[in-house]
Amino acid sequence: MSVCIYRGGYDTVRKSGVGKALEHQAAALQSVGLPLTGEIPPAGPAAKGCVVHVNTVLPSAPLAAARAHARGCKVVYYGHSTMEDFRNSFFGSNLLAPLFKRWLIFCYRQGDVVITPSVYSRRILLGYKLGRPVYTLSNGIDTGFFHPDAARAARFRLRYGLAEGQQCVISVGHWMVRKGLPDFVELARRMPGVRFIWFGHTDGPLLTEEVRRAMAAAPGNLLFAGYVGAEELCDAYCGADAFAFMSHEETEGIVVLEALACGIPTIVRDIPVYDNWLEDGKSVYKAATVDQFEAKLRDMLAGHLPSLREGGLAVAEARSLGQIGQALCRIYAAGGFLDAAKAAPPEA
Repeated sequence: MSVCIYRGGYDTVRKSGVGKALEHQAAALQSVGLPLTGEIPPAGPAAKGCVVHVNTVLPSAPLAAARAHARGCKVVYYGHSTMEDFRNSFFGSNLLAPLFKRWLIFCYRQGDVVITPSVYSRRILLGYKLGRPVYTLSNGIDTGFFHPDAARAARFRLRYGLAEGQQCVISVGHWMVRKGLPDFVELARRMPGVRFIWFGHTDGPLLTEEVRRAMAAAPGNLLFAGYVGAEELCDAYCGADAFAFMSHEETEGIVVLEALACGIPTIVRDIPVYDNWLEDGKSVYKAATVDQFEAKLRDMLAGHLPSLREGGLAVAEARSLGQIGQALCRIYAAGGFLDAAKAAPPEA
C-alpha cells in the first residue's frame, strides 16, 4: 500500500497546528517504512492500494476526498477542528459556529475513518453522529528535533537580550481569546519583574475587539514576537523559564507537546482535553483562573514546586513520531486498509 497526504491548502494552514500535523504524518509514516505518494493516483490497481489523508476543512478538501473515493482509494479524514474550538477564535466565529459544525460533519463524513487527537475531541465528534469509526491518535511530536539543548537555550537568551537571572515566560498561538491571549496579558501585568513573550500571529482583519484592546494595553514587559520558524521556537522552549498555555479550548495542543519535549516547566489551563494524558503535578501544572496561574507560576519560578521535567519528557516520548507511525498502521489494519496480521487493535 501507499499513502497520499493531500496537501491542497497547505500554504493556508502551514503556520497552524494543522500544518504541523500534516508534516508529522509524513514523518511518522516514513518511520515505519510506508511509501508516500505526492498525488492521488488515477483509478486502477495503484489507487486501490492507496490511503489518502485529508487534514483540512477548506473547500477543496472534501472534493479531494470524493475524488479519491471515485478512484478507488480509502480516505482517512483528520478531525482537527470542532465547533467548540472554532468559537472565540476569529472575528465573527461565534456567529458562524453552528454553520461551521454542519460543514465539519459534511467534511468528516467523506472519510472511511476519522482520526482525532484526543479522547476529549473524540467524545465531541461522536456527538456529531458522523456514522464513521472515530479513532483517537495524537498528532505526535518530533522528539529528534524538539529536545533539551543548552546551546539553543543560550541562543534564545542572547537573541532576546535576557540578562543572567532574568526570568522569561513564553506562550505560543494565534492572537485569540480562545488561546488565552487577554489572560496572558493580564498575567504579564501582574508580574512586572518577569519577561513575557508571545510567539504567533493573526492577520489584523481577523482579530476580535477584545484581543485588539488587550494587545493595545499590554505592559512593557510583554513582547509579541510574531510568527517564528521551528528553529527559533525550539530555542525559546529550551531557553525560557516556563511555558504558560492559557488556551480555553483545544483538540490537543501540539505546542504543549513541543514544550514538554524540550523539558521546559509547563503550566496549562485545567480543561477537559488534558484529563486523560496530562496529570497535574506529574507532567504539568494546571490552573483554572488567572489568579491560579499567577500563584503557581510564581511558585514555579521561585523553585517552590517540584520539577516535572522527567514526567513531561515521558509524555512527549510516548507520542514520538515512531510511535504514531505504528499506531497509524493499526488503524489501517482495523479499517481493512492493511494486512492486520501483526497489528494490535487501535483505541476506537
